[in-house]
Amino acid sequence: MIKDLRTAIAEASDKKVAIGHFNISNIEAFWAVFRAAQELSVPVLIGVSEGERDFVGVAQAAALIASIRAEYDYPIYLNADHSYSFERVKAAIDAGYDSAIYDGAKLPREENERITKQCVDYARASGRDVLIEAELGYIGQSSKVLTALPEGVSIDPATFTQPDDAAQFVYATGVDLFAPSVGNIHGMMATGKDPHLDIPLIAAVKAAAGVPMVLHGGSGTPDEDFQKAIDAGMSIVHISTELRVAYKKGIEESLKENPDEVAPYRLMKKSVENMHAVALERLKLFNKIV
Repeated sequence: MIKDLRTAIAEASDKKVAIGHFNISNIEAFWAVFRAAQELSVPVLIGVSEGERDFVGVAQAAALIASIRAEYDYPIYLNADHSYSFERVKAAIDAGYDSAIYDGAKLPREENERITKQCVDYARASGRDVLIEAELGYIGQSSKVLTALPEGVSIDPATFTQPDDAAQFVYATGVDLFAPSVGNIHGMMATGKDPHLDIPLIAAVKAAAGVPMVLHGGSGTPDEDFQKAIDAGMSIVHISTELRVAYKKGIEESLKENPDEVAPYRLMKKSVENMHAVALERLKLFNKIV
């Protein structure tokens, strides 16, 4: 029997490894990620943001994961990534998602806590063990290549999530997973390397929060920072922009090499290979596989 997501996260934490979370918006990205996880025999989280859910279909994404889980008897899970309202979290829970994040990072603290608690209460009443994640500390919203820090985002340590605030937020809301601001940013700097993470702060926030932590904005983070962050307490790591860049490059290469090709599955082959390579590399790193 496949273990539930809560158990998979606990086991990852015990092993000092992290579960890779990859955002998808089409079947090509899905197969690239799933086959990479399958190759390494590690659990994996598939994420779909509000925009990605609108494109794929809320229920359709859930049906895809359920069918793979049943056919392959595999620990693959589905997260409703970056939901900005209770209604969107509710829809994901009702559709059968394993987890959902309410992202109220841009809101006043009290409003963030209130709506997060509403999401937690609904999840608890759903009859399933649906994990609710919340975010404290703004790190941007877009998964794209950046020439400058996202508007409203600072890498000044004074603006990062503080341990006492994390502890109070988790206590007030009852969330299962906590996503802090620790030097991470959404998107990926065009230079190829994002700012370094505050590793001592990650350890301090983890100790204060007392729940598994999630690193958002993983794309572009230096490998050594990933390793240290996981050792310090990050149990889930998000990757999105790196997959998008690999997908786009694959399309460009295919069209250049095969200008007369019209079969989508042939044109997408390079994109799948590129995304598979990214997912494989990241999953090896997160799971400490040499």
